Amino acid sequence: MKIGILSDTHNEIENVRKAVSVFESLGIDTVIHCGDVTIPRVLEVLKSFRIFLAYGNMDIDKEMLSITLKKQDKQNKAGPFLDFELAGKRILVIHGDDGYGLRMAIKSGEYDYVFTGHTHRVRDEKVGNTRVINPGALGGTFYEPRSIAYLDLETDQLGRYYLK
Repeated sequence: MKIGILSDTHNEIENVRKAVSVFESLGIDTVIHCGDVTIPRVLEVLKSFRIFLAYGNMDIDKEMLSITLKKQDKQNKAGPFLDFELAGKRILVIHGDDGYGLRMAIKSGEYDYVFTGHTHRVRDEKVGNTRVINPGALGGTFYEPRSIAYLDLETDQLGRYYLK
């Protein structure tokens, strides 16, 4: 099972559309959003996917984001962090602005994958048995080129796509 991973979209609708094109070309139907959507319109661009969203520090109207997600698909999930299983893998999605919570989740060793955002910086690191992945950012402060990631949960192969 391949999943798409993105974060820190910060209202950059055009970049989200580009990400959708990449995910669709790869046959992805599930997307992990690591937070900082900021407005529900971003989620509407992602409506063809099942979405798991961890709220970010810039997601002020969490209730409207949640309503938008549930209208699109009742299987969509959102919260300050999400702890779930996909393809037999235990996953945590957390934005990362709670640095302590992020460090404790990674240190716990309970997860196969921890997906995070917030820093606007790409990360792919193995800590014990846990692989920590930050796809980078599609919007907001520009530290690195805009990027998304995709992961095959069966083979553990991570791909990255940089937007132009």
